[in-house]
Amino acid sequence: MSAVLHPGGHAHGNDHAHDHDDHHGAPHGWRRWVFATNHKDIGTLYLLFAFTMLMIGGVLALLIRAELFQPGLQFVNPELFNQFTTMHGLIMVFGAIMPAFVGFANWMIPLQIGAADMAFARMNNFSFWLMIPAAIMLVTSFFMPGGAPAAGWTLYAPLTLQMGPSMDAGIFAMHILGASSIMGSINIIVTILNMRAPRMTLMKMPMFCWTWLITAYLLIAVMPVLAGAITMTLTDRHFGTSFFNPAGGGDPIMYQHIFWFFGHPEVYIMILPAFGIVSHVVPAFARKKLFGYSSMVYATSSIAILSFIVWAHHMYTTGMPLTGQLFFMYATMLISVPTGVKVFNWIATMWRGSMTFETPMLWAVGFIFVFSMGGFTGLILSMAPIDIQLQDTYYVVAHFHYVLVAGSLFAMFSGVYYWGPKWTGVMYSETRGKIHFWGSLIAFNVTFFPMHFLGLAGMPRRYADYPMQFTDFNAIASVGAFAFGLLQVYFFFAVALPMMMGKGEKAPQKPWDGAEGLEWEVPSPAPFHTFETPPNLDASASRIVP
Repeated sequence: MSAVLHPGGHAHGNDHAHDHDDHHGAPHGWRRWVFATNHKDIGTLYLLFAFTMLMIGGVLALLIRAELFQPGLQFVNPELFNQFTTMHGLIMVFGAIMPAFVGFANWMIPLQIGAADMAFARMNNFSFWLMIPAAIMLVTSFFMPGGAPAAGWTLYAPLTLQMGPSMDAGIFAMHILGASSIMGSINIIVTILNMRAPRMTLMKMPMFCWTWLITAYLLIAVMPVLAGAITMTLTDRHFGTSFFNPAGGGDPIMYQHIFWFFGHPEVYIMILPAFGIVSHVVPAFARKKLFGYSSMVYATSSIAILSFIVWAHHMYTTGMPLTGQLFFMYATMLISVPTGVKVFNWIATMWRGSMTFETPMLWAVGFIFVFSMGGFTGLILSMAPIDIQLQDTYYVVAHFHYVLVAGSLFAMFSGVYYWGPKWTGVMYSETRGKIHFWGSLIAFNVTFFPMHFLGLAGMPRRYADYPMQFTDFNAIASVGAFAFGLLQVYFFFAVALPMMMGKGEKAPQKPWDGAEGLEWEVPSPAPFHTFETPPNLDASASRIVP
């Protein structure tokens, strides 16, 4: 087909049977999804992919907890147990949490800024489809000679230099996922900076767009650092270099420095979009404007900048000089200040608001409560003398699951319940949503709260066995974990699937009284194409002037 691309975005050519009728509605069949360039379709693909990976990572977590239900070796040998812990971490971080937030960005950013689509529609498609082979490579590494990588999700040398061929597959998968993240980030930055509707200045932009703009810059800054670290690991494994091999004059501690220079900003990459979602949900259900909008923007920027100077608080036990320990200790305490500003702003938004507790608000308040607890344990771990006692114990596991599961995941559920009616055009069942929330909140705390005590008592993480005195808390944690996992399956079948199939009460254009923003100015479900001409905004940049 000889085709010429016209400014309207239609391909015009001799073969009219293949003309894109994009502007008249959605394409049909498998082509719609494989060749998707519409931001809503790609957002949906990201969210479905992330949920699939969440389930796979969740199965690995349940295998870990099944083994730890009692002391002694129950089901798996220690080598396979290490493979489970490593792959659980990699799949959850790079396969579930990050792609889910990119899905939210794809769906919501063009709707919130009044753009027709993302800036680079075909690159958007490519950045999604790159993830599929990477995910397959990660998951199938279990079936390679020697099994999956078993060096921990941080992929520390010298263990990585001793692994089988699956380590190379893992490194390759990480490279591909990193390339996908970088392309997605470039797309988000260009879309936000260049495609906002007239009158929407940066300081009138929705908070979710702000958090993602800053997150995208973080991703572009740190993904190449991870790529460098794992490439050096690869050359150590196959090309005779000795970056991290002490036998050749290398330094395994250098790997830790490079990895955590990526890894600590990465932690904020996984939480900043969550802050953005909560900053929309809380004002909507408190029926008030977000308290301290500009301070939220500056706090988010401060977190991003400070995240680059705190990396070695993961490394207090590596023989770091005392001066280094002090620097990283104070820098880590400092980064808790802008995070605290956000929490106080959310509370001030709720203060004297006309609050109602529909499911999105429950998840948001649950997020604030449990994330704050995780933040406090992080503050405790920031202190070098305490951290030296708690390093690599279950206290650390409890801490980061409080900020990542109860942080990122709870905020995502809040976002799904909040924007889901806009995506699908049907309301979810409030009763089922509440069962999902309360069940998850209780099961989560039953799982991870006892781990604080296990860690304080000295139980090391990543071990397949433990002495008798840790039995009770481990049994409780395992029961909680299975309940939590089953509740997410319940969410899929009882809440998400009926919405996707259009079963339920039809959603109004604006289902929430206090919701503000351009996404509520389009019908529910959001049409395939929105804002083909830039909307004419009012002075607040949150409503369209007819």
